[in-house]
Amino acid sequence: MIDNFSIALTHGLLLLAAWRLIHRDDLDIEEPPERNKDPDGFLQRPSSSGSRSDA
Repeated sequence: MIDNFSIALTHGLLLLAAWRLIHRDDLDIEEPPERNKDPDGFLQRPSSSGSRSDA
């Protein structure tokens, strides 16, 4: 009897937590990230000097 009660209690609390998380309004709102003014890596623009470092 106590085993069924403890399983029902824990599952009920998990269901309650999931229900409250699903119905939050702020979960679907996300601010877009700021653009990087000085990109580095793959999207970096080539330097205007024209020199190459693979000589």
